[in-house]
Amino acid sequence: MDIPEKKDIREANFQGVDLIEANLQGFNLQEANLHGSNLEEANLREANFQGANLIETNIEKATLQLAKLHLTYFKEANLHGSNLPGVDLYGADLQGSNFQGANLQGSNFQGANLYGANLQEASL
Repeated sequence: MDIPEKKDIREANFQGVDLIEANLQGFNLQEANLHGSNLEEANLREANFQGANLIETNIEKATLQLAKLHLTYFKEANLHGSNLPGVDLYGADLQGSNFQGANLQGSNFQGANLYGANLQEASL
């Protein structure tokens, strides 16, 4: 799939799309639908995912440094080995997500739902 050059793609529908190693640095994906997508090893640094649907999305080994992730739906998402230092996960639904081995140092989890999330070997 071709990624649009325009960085403001809020409310876009990428459900089930393969975006392995995509460069979405600085993109505005606010309220976008990425349910079941594959973002493995993607560059998501400084991207805005506020209110986005990332349910059951594979975000393994991706870079999300300084991304805006508050009020995002990550239920059952795979973030194994991802780099998320200093991200804002305020009010995010992280229920059942896999953060095993992820770098979460300095991240804000205030009001987030972590029920059943896997934080084994994660750096907090």
